[in-house]
Amino acid sequence: MQLLTIGQMAKLNHLSEQTLRLYDRIGLFSPNHRGENGYRYYNIEQSALLDIIQYMKSLGISLKEIRHQLEERDLAQIEAALREKQRQTEEEIRLLKCQRRALERTIESFSRYRSAPPDGTLQMEYIGQRQMYVVDTGANFYDNDVEHYENALRGLQDSLVKDHLPQIYFCNAGTILSKENFLSSRPYSTKIFVFVDQEFVPEGLTSTVPAGNYACIYCDDFYRETLYISRLLAYIQEKGCEVCGDYLCESIADIPVSKKDSRGLYLRLQVPIRFR
Repeated sequence: MQLLTIGQMAKLNHLSEQTLRLYDRIGLFSPNHRGENGYRYYNIEQSALLDIIQYMKSLGISLKEIRHQLEERDLAQIEAALREKQRQTEEEIRLLKCQRRALERTIESFSRYRSAPPDGTLQMEYIGQRQMYVVDTGANFYDNDVEHYENALRGLQDSLVKDHLPQIYFCNAGTILSKENFLSSRPYSTKIFVFVDQEFVPEGLTSTVPAGNYACIYCDDFYRETLYISRLLAYIQEKGCEVCGDYLCESIADIPVSKKDSRGLYLRLQVPIRFR
């Protein structure tokens, strides 16, 4: 049978000579014959094994695992390895989809921030259904300062890690004030949240925020929120509307670009309402 040089074998199989040298060095695919001058020589029949190696490599299986499977030549083991790779690939696809949705959400946040009305603007808005992940910090946000808020965010992040949720959701956190506390102008809230996607977070870990009409006021200062809560309640009463759910302080943007070393918060304070 005609012997092929390493260059001929590489060209015949659309590989580089470096790849064939690597395969030989790690004991995965060796030449059929070595000349006295140390040159590698192959025969055409070896292409069948090379095809298998390249196919398994294209499936994302490591060279170490390919070598192990070829040495064992156990079909059951090969099938099990393929099934495990299939599981890993499906998980990677899920994470990529989650990352893509996070990118869409972040770009949307930038667009909303650029087009948001000025600080102090009051208006009615229709907002679609959302899913949120909520953590109870046990301490009232309104009795504390930004330092406490940052510590609460660390607790939120710890909770996301504990529940094995993607860290890309650790962004634009908000707080919840119960309907009763809002109506009585009692600034007491211990709950912090982030919006998540139902597709990527188990149902038992999420709460649904229903779609509907919301009375909103925009705020660009963490310390003015309490004042704006009172203004929002007065606005709702003036319009003759009925509050039908909890108040949310949603962060539209919290990226520290406008304020060095601190969050440049821009908030949408919102309450679901019904028209009478």
